[in-house]
Amino acid sequence: MKRKVNYLGFLSLLALISILGLRTENAGLFGFFGFVYYLRYFWVVPDEFFLLNVQKAATFAFMAEMLSLVPCMFVCFYAYGAVRAVPAAFGLSFAIAILAFTAALAVLEWRERKGAVND
Repeated sequence: MKRKVNYLGFLSLLALISILGLRTENAGLFGFFGFVYYLRYFWVVPDEFFLLNVQKAATFAFMAEMLSLVPCMFVCFYAYGAVRAVPAAFGLSFAIAILAFTAALAVLEWRERKGAVND
């Protein structure tokens, strides 16, 4: 049987950007170290239910990003000024989307594991 590759594990490669934080002394790059969490998905077999959970989590994250962009724009405008508001708001809404995707996927996997327990 041919083993399928779980492409969600490749998100863990973004953690390599955190090494640049050591070389450039930019503390903002250390946030990419959080992508190490996705390393575990290389050992998860991507069946249909897993793909459905990823789709649900991605939809939730997309909507969270779209709904948070405008409030982040207002907050960043008053916090950073007009020039830096747009890049800061897009970065902040992207971070919100990543956190929402990770949290939603963890909750969906927890529900799946909880339902699969035989007592």
